[in-house]
Amino acid sequence: MMLVWWIAIAVALYVLASLRVLKQYENGVVLTLGRYTGTRLPGLRLVFPVFQTMMRVDMRLLTIDIPKQQVMTEDNVPTSVNGVMFVRVKEAQTAVLQVQDYKLAITNFAETALRDVIGSMPLDAVLAEREKIGDKIRDIVVKETKGWGLAVDHIKLQDIEVPDDLKRLMSRQAAAEREKRATVIKAEGDRMAAANLAKAAEVMGKQKGAMQLRTLQTIDGLGPTASNTVVLAVPVELMEAVNALVKKK
Repeated sequence: MMLVWWIAIAVALYVLASLRVLKQYENGVVLTLGRYTGTRLPGLRLVFPVFQTMMRVDMRLLTIDIPKQQVMTEDNVPTSVNGVMFVRVKEAQTAVLQVQDYKLAITNFAETALRDVIGSMPLDAVLAEREKIGDKIRDIVVKETKGWGLAVDHIKLQDIEVPDDLKRLMSRQAAAEREKRATVIKAEGDRMAAANLAKAAEVMGKQKGAMQLRTLQTIDGLGPTASNTVVLAVPVELMEAVNALVKKK
């Protein structure tokens, strides 16, 4: 009788030791005597010790860093680039059984693809086309990791660093470009102002009394300040009389 009780207690303890709880975002890959026998879904599950082992797999979106590395661009400029990769496990059993360490493996593929893509582009394109570079790296990684049970959502470049002397050169170049644009804009404004002044002078020359009105407007615009003194060396009427006499001759 005592033996039966001891056996019952041992069985109960064994069953209790076999209980596993999988969280909502986890799947469990179960091996029985070394062979794959199924994938456990979230909830309370039985995994019998000694005979079975279970590997938990996180099914959430994973953020994997691509370490910073030195890359030579197509125009022989050394750059330091790092990035981030967003990966999701689609099939837990495939990711566990087909790859020893899928996080490490996909990171190595991403590093190699990053060097290949940036090495085939000049520096200006690398700085201007980050999103396109990320898409190219993603396409390469997806192709190379096909059959691993993974889904690569996005790959983004984070930092692109160039040598300090090149940074100073690029800063001077940008300043020169801004100065060039400012000069062109100022010249265009001067041209438009000169054209408008010429049209205004033509209109004023055709309208009688326009010059006197413009003179009065100019004087009125000076304001009532006592320090403003206006001296008209030649009356406007006299200038008009001279102009009329010249036209008659």
